[in-house]
Amino acid sequence: MTTASGNHPGIWSGLVAVIRRDVLLAWKRPGDVLNPLFFFAMISTLFPLAIGPSAEQLQFSGPGVVWVAALLAALLSLNSLFLSDHEDGSLDQLILSPQPLPLLALAKALAHWLTTGLPLVLVSPLMAITFQMPAGTISIMMLTLVFGTVSLSLLGSIGAALTVGLHRGSALLSLVILPLAMPILIFGARTVSLAAADDAVAAGIYFLAAYCMLALTLAPFATAAALRISNE
Repeated sequence: MTTASGNHPGIWSGLVAVIRRDVLLAWKRPGDVLNPLFFFAMISTLFPLAIGPSAEQLQFSGPGVVWVAALLAALLSLNSLFLSDHEDGSLDQLILSPQPLPLLALAKALAHWLTTGLPLVLVSPLMAITFQMPAGTISIMMLTLVFGTVSLSLLGSIGAALTVGLHRGSALLSLVILPLAMPILIFGARTVSLAAADDAVAAGIYFLAAYCMLALTLAPFATAAALRISNE
């Protein structure tokens, strides 16, 4: 696909190329993909051992524990979102590319979700079993985690762009992202708890979907601006 002038690749091919590149690099560094999953699994499996085998207590605390574990696991990998590109100089090429920088920033965030957020969503039913969640609750939990992890990847790209190249940037990144992630955590865990109690969950799902759409609309432009500021 080319533009009318035929000299530059189309903008969508640029997005696909960045996603493909980052996914292939992640497969060559399996530790970057597996570490968040191991962290997520450790928290989700050790917590039931600590509170005991009571089914009622497990079902009551399960949604909050799974959501906190998913949030912290996603934060683990955010610091490296632009770090390797900054170290090898390819970040400068992204900024100077004729492709729109917000679109390339969106591609980086989507690639992060494919390699971190999506595996968390796929593994979450196994973690939910340790909390004795019913099948209907697990499906709601997976849906909320899809919206939540996509939002976290998009918001995290802003923080990663602001802190790229900074000493102890991971601590600063957490301080930047956690306030923005609190609504996701609160509504996500509460929606799963309502599903476990057979209450209405539509409002929570609509909020998470709207929050995801808002992040999808604004985060790429904020990330592009942050990358330009950090590169100066």
